[in-house]
Amino acid sequence: MEARHYLSFEIALVALQLMLWVFARTLSWIFKLEGKSRRRLAVWIFVILNCVVLSAPLRLFTETFIVSAFTLTLLLFSGFSSVIVGVLHVFFKKWDKALKLLYPIIFLGFIGLGLYNAYTPMVNHYQVRLNKPMQPLRIGMASDTHLGTLFGAKQLDKLAAIMQQEKVDIILLPGDIMDDNVNAYLAEKMQPHLAKLQAPLGVYATLGNHDFFGDQARIEQEIRKAGIIPVMDESLVIDNRFTLIGRNDDLVTDRPTTAQLLKDVNTALPVILMDHRPTDIEQHANLPIDIQLSGHAHNGQIFPANLIVKFIYRLSYGYEQINQGHFFVTSGYGFWGVPMRLGSQSEVMIIDVVGH
Repeated sequence: MEARHYLSFEIALVALQLMLWVFARTLSWIFKLEGKSRRRLAVWIFVILNCVVLSAPLRLFTETFIVSAFTLTLLLFSGFSSVIVGVLHVFFKKWDKALKLLYPIIFLGFIGLGLYNAYTPMVNHYQVRLNKPMQPLRIGMASDTHLGTLFGAKQLDKLAAIMQQEKVDIILLPGDIMDDNVNAYLAEKMQPHLAKLQAPLGVYATLGNHDFFGDQARIEQEIRKAGIIPVMDESLVIDNRFTLIGRNDDLVTDRPTTAQLLKDVNTALPVILMDHRPTDIEQHANLPIDIQLSGHAHNGQIFPANLIVKFIYRLSYGYEQINQGHFFVTSGYGFWGVPMRLGSQSEVMIIDVVGH
């Protein structure tokens, strides 16, 4: 393991202990615990919640990552609530009883906001002009659907309705279609709902890291059954109007470079690249790529992870033109782990493209 991974783990471990300390102090304040009672509560909180959270990397029981993610998210929301109440307590000490009642209200408010942001997609519109001849094209882009137990048929129906209402010409899904496997997808009979995604020029997808966690063959098979065309380290000329390139996630260690994928591409036509991770944007800005569509980062999903992904990627969310290329990174239509977002929101991007 690289040194930076050890450092990241140590920072996360220290942050966890800080959140647990804040949680224990807050409960002690609310319930007026002192002395042995206060220490006993703190010990139980530290022991139990550390075991729950640390069971994820240790893989002590099934679905530990989900349980760990839920615990961390609720601790984070609790910490935010404690800070708000703590600041108010400094200025309004006489309102102690009211502030103790305010704490759970704020905490539940964070949960409600998180659920709303996760399940209520915003539709963001962009317009770009390419320095090539091109018929007007409207792209509907939705990444990171993470179809699974918590996100499925109802959300697919909503996505199909958005694409139909926006009258898109083509639908592009750049990765993480499924949440690790197709078990929930099959159990919940999502195929007819996924098949509702239709557009005049077709529906195309790449596979992301969660699609390559061992079940990629079945995932590819199921999305084909739903009428979606996987574009896996290959290029397709769409309606003689533009070239679409799909790149596998970098979990496929022997995948070709983007330059290799471009080798036999007629770059006189507009070139659109689907690459799940926005890792190589700066390299791609020096290649004849007109538009790149990516996801993966979820815009951090839950604050303050927004700040972390901004540090990791040149473009972690939104749109940027670099040289002649237009780069888009969506926050994703679904979510990973917990059905909550804070500081980000579920999203569909609608991109209108015109030529000169």
